[in-house]
Amino acid sequence: MPPKIAIVVFNLGGPDSLEAVEPFLRNLFSDPAIIALPWFLRLPLAKLIARRRAPVARAIYQHLGGSSPIVPQTQQQARALENALPLGGMEIRAFIAMRCWHPFSDGAAMAVKAFNPDKIILLPLYPQFSTTTTASAFKDWDRAARKAGLSAPTTRICCWPDQPGFVAAMAAHIRDAARDLQPGLSYRLLLSAHGLPKRTIARGDPYQWQVERGAAAIVAALGMPELEPVVCYQSRVGPLEWIGPATDAEIAKAGADGKGVIVAPIAFVSEHSETLVELDIEYAKLARESGVKDYRRAPTVGADAQFIDGLAALVREAIASRDGTINGTGSRICPAEFCRCILEK
Repeated sequence: MPPKIAIVVFNLGGPDSLEAVEPFLRNLFSDPAIIALPWFLRLPLAKLIARRRAPVARAIYQHLGGSSPIVPQTQQQARALENALPLGGMEIRAFIAMRCWHPFSDGAAMAVKAFNPDKIILLPLYPQFSTTTTASAFKDWDRAARKAGLSAPTTRICCWPDQPGFVAAMAAHIRDAARDLQPGLSYRLLLSAHGLPKRTIARGDPYQWQVERGAAAIVAALGMPELEPVVCYQSRVGPLEWIGPATDAEIAKAGADGKGVIVAPIAFVSEHSETLVELDIEYAKLARESGVKDYRRAPTVGADAQFIDGLAALVREAIASRDGTINGTGSRICPAEFCRCILEK
């Protein structure tokens, strides 16, 4: 019998109907990695936040036809990844596990159990590691895997902020967005990532450092020194102080400086509410109101062949490695002060 390899692909997920918006938000804010409170305080607070935010969120998803496109896009990426991996005498199958809405890790674990693999590869579709995303997904998977009785050897891919395939795909998409720029207009390239509260970073989360590392690699690969690169952060919510600069503030600043703007989402690998609504609608409106003379947005990498080839390279390394955690570089990349990095020093 050929060896059987299961690849579990992780992402946040999104509501599949307007009725699912509030429970999706409740699941999101119930995660102790998002709200670090005891469960008896966190769960009622999550329910309250979800109820209050649901009307605004439903209006956002109405722009998207009533549901998030993240699951079908992740399915497309999973199938493309399967096709990019040479069989080599192996049977390889990709499974999807979403953190906050269907399909959850429980269903994925049961499907993996039925597949009966000889090895499991855990692949988060978060380029940069964070306790709020990758670590939370891994923890939830461990719970679901125990429940399903999975015992196959497992290798985790913890991060890939400057993986060459990802970097090449992102640079190519930025070049496409930068075609036929307005003559005589200077442009600012906003490399936008999802924000986090400063206190999360202060506790040793390497996310911001990895965002900046990946952004530097993309700028180097892009080879367009005429674009002024700025790393910035979007999707800020709540009263806490968040890492910055904020993407919306940088758009307003670019308008005041008489610049054109190209926004490139570098922490998302599929289109969803933060790109299709926040960047394309809300921030585009802000750009017009702020006097930005030309506002453009590079698409996410999606199922771009270079990106999928990069993921396939990570998977091949994981297949060849022992149980444990890898990042595609052979060693830990995060400086020692980022104690929440899950790789050994």
